[in-house]
Amino acid sequence: MIPAIEPKRLTGSEALVSPDGKKIGSLIDFWSWAYSDLAGNAERGALAEYIVACALGISHKERISWDKYDLLTDDGISVEVKTSGYLQTWEQKELSKPIFGIQQTYGWDSHSNKYDATQKRQADIYVFCLHKHTDLSTLDPLQISQWDFYLMPTQMINERFDKQKTVTLSALLKEGAEKCEYKDLRDRIHYLLAYPTGDIEKESL
Repeated sequence: MIPAIEPKRLTGSEALVSPDGKKIGSLIDFWSWAYSDLAGNAERGALAEYIVACALGISHKERISWDKYDLLTDDGISVEVKTSGYLQTWEQKELSKPIFGIQQTYGWDSHSNKYDATQKRQADIYVFCLHKHTDLSTLDPLQISQWDFYLMPTQMINERFDKQKTVTLSALLKEGAEKCEYKDLRDRIHYLLAYPTGDIEKESL
């Protein structure tokens, strides 16, 4: 078998080289060209993963886009990061309604190159990241103050939403998702996984 390619942290200074050996650009130029649309759904999703990784102290680990889950903490907690927002990059008649994906998947093992036999939600906990900002003139996804964060252990999602593929923000709140300050994400993730059933107050007594 050809082994999986492990991502290598690059700096942005790496050169784009033509066939005759001349520098025609740089990696930072490519990143700027390809990924400056931080309000776009794809780029905003990757940015949210990085924002959560910073909160969990694991931003030194390179992103693996094909893994079963988005993030893995140093103590082995797997995290799925889902993103939504009110503003889109296209022309809108009205603000978007926040909807998050929670579908079950066939987990893929990069070592065996095989998918799991059954579908399930792969991570231990979900972090729902809402880009809440609604003023187009001051839109800046790099400002953490423009985001809200909601937590729900996967066990709770399975119990409340079963095989549902998407969920609205209002439904998450109704079923017990916890709004969390950015600075508290790491501590609250550990706490909620200790009491994943939703009856947190009772179980913590």
